[in-house]
Amino acid sequence: MRKADVISTRICTLNEALHKIGQWRITGKTVAFTNGVFDILHRGHIFSLSQAAAEADYLVVGLNSDASTKRLKGNSRPVNDEQSRALVLAALLMVDMVVIFEEDTPLNLITTLQPDVLVKGGDYTLEQIVGAREVMAAGGKVIINPIVEGFSTTGIIQRMNS
Repeated sequence: MRKADVISTRICTLNEALHKIGQWRITGKTVAFTNGVFDILHRGHIFSLSQAAAEADYLVVGLNSDASTKRLKGNSRPVNDEQSRALVLAALLMVDMVVIFEEDTPLNLITTLQPDVLVKGGDYTLEQIVGAREVMAAGGKVIINPIVEGFSTTGIIQRMNS
């Protein structure tokens, strides 16, 4: 698994993701899911992804598309395009799959993939986490990981521009 050509195979369409997850589940493996923009990867992202990966056998990352990121973060974002962001995420040891989604939230992705564990970093409450109700209704669990203070993409951009 150390070969660089494996990296691009971790970036999947929704249909490819369903197929791979089905194969994992046949062998009794569990799937964790987390999502985000992951525009400029930093220490907080690595911590959050590592924590999410520890919750199951495989980690799937839902990645906001460029259009979705612009709607959520404004016209100056993303700094890096979706293919670049997906490639960087797919190269990380703890990430098994990256799926780009176009919607503002990953609800459709979560309900389609039906992860065993939904993981969010940050100061969310259970009620604020998109897909939490659906994952729990299907027998899965939701984990809220703490954020690493002082690390944010917005903060990095602000420091670069000052």
